[in-house]
Amino acid sequence: MTLIKDENWWRGAVIYQIYPRSFQDSNGDGIGDLAGIVQRLPHIADLGADAIWISPFFTSPMKDFGYDVSDYCDVDPMFGTLADFDAVIARAHELGLRVMIDLVLSHTSDQHPWFKESRKDRSNAKADWYVWAEPKGDGTPPNNWLSIFGGSAWQWDGRREQYYLHNFLTSQPDLNFHCEAVQEALLDVARFWLERGVDGFRLDTINFYFADKYLRDNPALPKALRNDSIAPGVNPYNHQLHLFDKNQPENLEFLQKFRAVLNPYGAAAVGEVGDAQRGLEIMAEYTSGGDKVQMCYPFEMLQPARLTAAGLETTFARMAKAAPDAWPCWSYSNHDTVRHISRWSLSDDAARAYTSMLVCLRGSLCLYQGEELGLPEADIAFEDLQDPYGIEFWPEFKGRDGCRTPMIWQTDNAQGGFTTATKAWLPVTAPHLARSVAAQKDEAGSMLAHYRAALAFRRAHPVLRDGTMTEIRAEGPVARFLRAGDETMFCAFNLSDGTETINLPQGEWQGIGAELGSQPAARNVTLGPWQICLARRVQV
Repeated sequence: MTLIKDENWWRGAVIYQIYPRSFQDSNGDGIGDLAGIVQRLPHIADLGADAIWISPFFTSPMKDFGYDVSDYCDVDPMFGTLADFDAVIARAHELGLRVMIDLVLSHTSDQHPWFKESRKDRSNAKADWYVWAEPKGDGTPPNNWLSIFGGSAWQWDGRREQYYLHNFLTSQPDLNFHCEAVQEALLDVARFWLERGVDGFRLDTINFYFADKYLRDNPALPKALRNDSIAPGVNPYNHQLHLFDKNQPENLEFLQKFRAVLNPYGAAAVGEVGDAQRGLEIMAEYTSGGDKVQMCYPFEMLQPARLTAAGLETTFARMAKAAPDAWPCWSYSNHDTVRHISRWSLSDDAARAYTSMLVCLRGSLCLYQGEELGLPEADIAFEDLQDPYGIEFWPEFKGRDGCRTPMIWQTDNAQGGFTTATKAWLPVTAPHLARSVAAQKDEAGSMLAHYRAALAFRRAHPVLRDGTMTEIRAEGPVARFLRAGDETMFCAFNLSDGTETINLPQGEWQGIGAELGSQPAARNVTLGPWQICLARRVQV
């Protein structure tokens, strides 16, 4: 298959996230790698995805498993070589898959040559490449900013006798985007990978690039307004309204520069908006106007609380108010959140209903590896934890390892076909083995079969990829809306264990989506627990 040149390929696309440490190990060391990705790409193509997003594989000391980069333009040896990455690009494109890679631009590792030079003294060529600040008169940090990983966001450095900013681990110093040379260096990184053939980027923590140049204190956030979607309740990070350590207006100009780099290549970017209070509004700001990033994903569907019909209505109303042309990228699970099967306590029937609804939403979509198998969160013992976040906040919060365990390819294999090693970097759990790709691939009623059918349904109806979405409302637990474009489609989803009756809009409707379990179209439709109704307006 040859990729069709299309600068709007991202619009409504289904993007499959690969966490490379856990996708496929090709050399028996217990850690996934790029050659393993090449081996398993046909699975993603058969699923019906349009693109892959690969989490970081760059050179790194792995304090935060690749989100602490020490060389933006090379592959960490544990994942392979640049030649292995080129093979990923070539094979993906052969299969009709576009390739997006994860760029972590807000911070580097403290082992990056840029930071090593910057911290030497206050007069070197990169002295202002990171956010350095004088202590207060009593030697304490310059302001009250907090790290997502716990404690102050400032770390003392004895060489410069200054503090440096780190929104995450102390080993992840924040770059100073107020320095033009930093911006240009990062744009050059993007150009390097675009020249290598990537089709776009997932931009980690896109709203963290700039910090307030005056380093003003964040105000307190009233307890009633706190939201634990980014950090667990045990973390005081949620006690602040983050007005000054992120979400700065200067970010818009940088995103315009980034978009200008993307355009000649027909490439796209999706940004991660880490903000529990204003995520939708920031997403709208960053994606509207056609001159910044094409997509962002906010955290509204990554919340601990189950997404309800009322929540869907509120989410789309807020987004429409913020910017009508905003373009979201929706996801239920990723490498930082408890898998939604467990987070929302979903039965298989409930999971199918939520998947069917996801493919009918306006926006692009991200699926996280193993989601198509219905994998629950893995239960990881403390002694097996790798995630510094989980280790810091155990036992109230168990971290992110439970969603990062190996992909399960086979049931009759102790390591699920992920590795030939006797032990993987994270354990393979028994509940996962029963849901392997091999066990589900030929089973008509499997979760994998449902995901394949759902993605095929979305592809067969272009209105779902780029049509309008109107009349979004909740009728009790039923979420309902219209999609309109080359056809008009009615969509309704009973997000409950009860039975509900709904009325279809005026007009003549033809039932569709039987392969997804859609109920026949009628003036009045009764939806049993987790049932759906999809119908096409008949033109007269």
